[in-house]
Amino acid sequence: MEIIKTVIYWVGYAYYLYVFGYASLYKVFQKTSMMQSMKSLGFNTPSTILIGVLELLGVVLLVVGLFKPQFRNIAALYLFPFAMGAFTAHMAHNEYNHYYNSLLMCIISVVLLVLDKNFKIMV
Repeated sequence: MEIIKTVIYWVGYAYYLYVFGYASLYKVFQKTSMMQSMKSLGFNTPSTILIGVLELLGVVLLVVGLFKPQFRNIAALYLFPFAMGAFTAHMAHNEYNHYYNSLLMCIISVVLLVLDKNFKIMV
């Protein structure tokens, strides 16, 4: 069972890094399709670039987390609001073709935190 949890964790981590990596870089480098999509959601160019830079900071934390495990949870907690925001925006605008990735990012955020042995929430 531990091997399965480990595989799920690292596959989720890799996919999390991939999705946030390309999404942030598309915003920062102003890829036309991303800019049009963000404009249709109501974001202007400076806001889109700012969101991309902030997401890129989370991606850097994810990469650092590969070498320093204490940064993994920080990255997941930091990027979770971006995933929730994307999910909310895509659902509100009926963009169901994009909402699956953002929903998956929300789920993976929680899975990464739950499967990490060093993360606990005391209630």
